[in-house]
Amino acid sequence: MKLIHLFKRIFKHRNIKEPWLEYYQEKDRTIKFTNHTIYHYLKHTVGADTELTALNYFGHKITYDELFRSIDRVSNSLITLGVKPKDVVTICTPNIPEAIIAFYAINKIGAIVDMIHPLSSSTEIKRYLNESKSRILFLVDFNYSKIQTILKETHVYKTIIIPVSNSMPLLTSTVYELTKNFKIKKKYSFKDECISWLDFINLGPNNRDFIEPKISSKDAALILHSGGTTGTPKGILISNYSFNAEAQQGAINVKNMLPQDKIVTILPIFHGFGLGVCLHCPLCLKVEVILVPEFNAKRFAKILKKEKPQVLAGVPTLWESITKNHNFKKIDLSCLKYVISGGDFLSLQLEEAMNQFLKKHRANIKITKGYGMTESVAATAFTFDGTNEPESIGIPMIGNRFCICKPHTTVELSCGQIGEICVNGPTIMMKYLNNKKETRNVLKKHNDGKIWLHTGDLGYINKNGVIYFTHRLKRIIVSSGFNLYPSEIENIILTHPKVLKCCVIPISHPYKIHVAKALIILKENEKITSNIKQEIKLLCEKNLAKYSWPKAYEFVSEFPTTLYGKIDYKELENHDKNKRTSL
Repeated sequence: MKLIHLFKRIFKHRNIKEPWLEYYQEKDRTIKFTNHTIYHYLKHTVGADTELTALNYFGHKITYDELFRSIDRVSNSLITLGVKPKDVVTICTPNIPEAIIAFYAINKIGAIVDMIHPLSSSTEIKRYLNESKSRILFLVDFNYSKIQTILKETHVYKTIIIPVSNSMPLLTSTVYELTKNFKIKKKYSFKDECISWLDFINLGPNNRDFIEPKISSKDAALILHSGGTTGTPKGILISNYSFNAEAQQGAINVKNMLPQDKIVTILPIFHGFGLGVCLHCPLCLKVEVILVPEFNAKRFAKILKKEKPQVLAGVPTLWESITKNHNFKKIDLSCLKYVISGGDFLSLQLEEAMNQFLKKHRANIKITKGYGMTESVAATAFTFDGTNEPESIGIPMIGNRFCICKPHTTVELSCGQIGEICVNGPTIMMKYLNNKKETRNVLKKHNDGKIWLHTGDLGYINKNGVIYFTHRLKRIIVSSGFNLYPSEIENIILTHPKVLKCCVIPISHPYKIHVAKALIILKENEKITSNIKQEIKLLCEKNLAKYSWPKAYEFVSEFPTTLYGKIDYKELENHDKNKRTSL
């Protein structure tokens, strides 16, 4: 009997083409993705439990009932302003309740939400607004002085101004206004093209003429913007179906979550990870979402102590801050069920450091990793028990398929071979906004007749279906015909005990065309010495092929980042090039 049981365990549901399916239960493998719109899927999953807390903003708790009533008011006001199905409405705010309400209200009436980073420059905001032909703009108050002159150069005819302090408790709001908001140069005067949030929500609260539009789940619902780490950011069009599928997939990967567990949502909602994984998915699970508009180590530590959340999700820079900041030294994290890292690659060194930190603070878990891109809403692969191998990015989320292709082709490679990571599944974007050429470059039909997203990342899949990211395709350095892989060089340099961060970039060479240069940040209190440089150099020579040795080493204090918190490789290369040109 034992042999029969073992045989069944090994070969049950064995799928050589998709070995990762063995990690999922039968009911997960037969999931049906919803045809609801984003708003209606939230209503459907919450059901009658509207008395539960949906949002928590500086201690001000908003129930699902209050959330849905606010969504109704905002949707009516939008209709009063003339917004119609398929119109584009932009939200340019940090993580505040008004932005969440507006997001679902826009979707309810069949319009398309355009999410913009509030710290974008006025030039970037103008470009985003014009690309999408946005008609209405929800804008955080501190941004108006920055963009008031460019609004007349866009299609926007009404701007709703929202103070960050609007939903704060009275005492918190007063302190905020006295200590921070008084510095904001308020030059807006609520003319015809500009209206306050409070006046806006009173425009159409009794509008009874609303006839719910017939919106397909396959219709466009959302525009997100890529991070632009290696080039110009692009608008990414996401359907209702894809955004909801992300929430359904996420629910399967966090099975231990219960209604009224808590998640700290510090990742910005204008980012796919923040909006999909840290907002829509938990709200659909009836999890309390603690909104944090900006990172402050002292306040973040207080939230962890007071709220005792079950989920933390963040990018690697957040884990660096937590493991090194003294505010987090005495925090009990035994409340945590999941710590999820995404948005950028988590190095082995930081993964180990974070796991040690969690153990030291009584959390009986290890950090999990998600892998994905804005073009797929957020995560497409995820680690959980049995798949959370060091340096891996997990297995495909249910409904997704992965394959590895020879770069710049649709030729699939065998198990274990390194090539471009390609993804097929329900969360894939519809297209790039107004950019057919770039859309064709990343969405390609394979021999199976299906459309696959070519990620621009290189990696491989092992025999068990676990995926490993190795480096970005666009970051390959070609030197005298040899391929140099920056991440491989970086990983070697990061093994030096005094190195905190490393980034390898290409620099020009008279006959090799390009060679590698290593930019290095040392750990706190470590001084730059000739010995350290020599040790790093010897480390590379010992562990790398000669053609991969960096030609130059430079110690720096920080790396430039995009608005999404990722290293801005393009800016690094341009800065280095300009610096050497001026010498």
